[in-house]
Amino acid sequence: MVTGANRGDEHLVGVDQARDFPDVSFADLRQARSGDRCPRCDDGEFAVHRGIEVGQVFYNGTVYTEPMKATYLGADGVERPIVTGCYGIGITRTVAAAIEQHHDANGIVWPAPLAPFGAHLIPVNAADATLRETAERLATELEGAGIDTILDDRDERPGVKFKDADLIGVPARITVGPRALQKGCVELKPRAAAQAQEVPVAEVGKRVAELVGAR
Repeated sequence: MVTGANRGDEHLVGVDQARDFPDVSFADLRQARSGDRCPRCDDGEFAVHRGIEVGQVFYNGTVYTEPMKATYLGADGVERPIVTGCYGIGITRTVAAAIEQHHDANGIVWPAPLAPFGAHLIPVNAADATLRETAERLATELEGAGIDTILDDRDERPGVKFKDADLIGVPARITVGPRALQKGCVELKPRAAAQAQEVPVAEVGKRVAELVGAR
């Protein structure tokens, strides 16, 4: 190595760490922090931001093409190995990044383009034939409109279903209950909203499509 000699304008050449200073220790003594002066400019300061890696780009050079004898002819007619690179987006990393950016105390708040389903249908009492049939009909209608839909027809209390719906975080929750249905309505609650709204059954498809977009 070449290193400083602790004297102005002088350096030592041919330095060998193991031979010349074998007992040296290396450590990160201090991490850069927001507000620190920039080492590459006169008046700049560091700013700290969180980052999420969801993909990578690699330069392969000719590591793979030379053994394969994969070549091209340059403008000068000379044969050369092809230079390659590769890139990829991690599916699981994208999911993790989306959840990290979009969640609350109750669970995931899926952005509509990434959500596994667009709508979450909940009949409050799956044993009630009218509620169940209405929910199934709406599920078929939404699926036909290109909106992936999950139907929670479990024999569970409404509170359990609502809690699970918040945890999963599908963009639109549609609750089919007896009181609203008597008025020809169901309750529509966007996942990020605090309150549900009563929506006429005939308008559910249109309203959900506006909310999540037909995919």
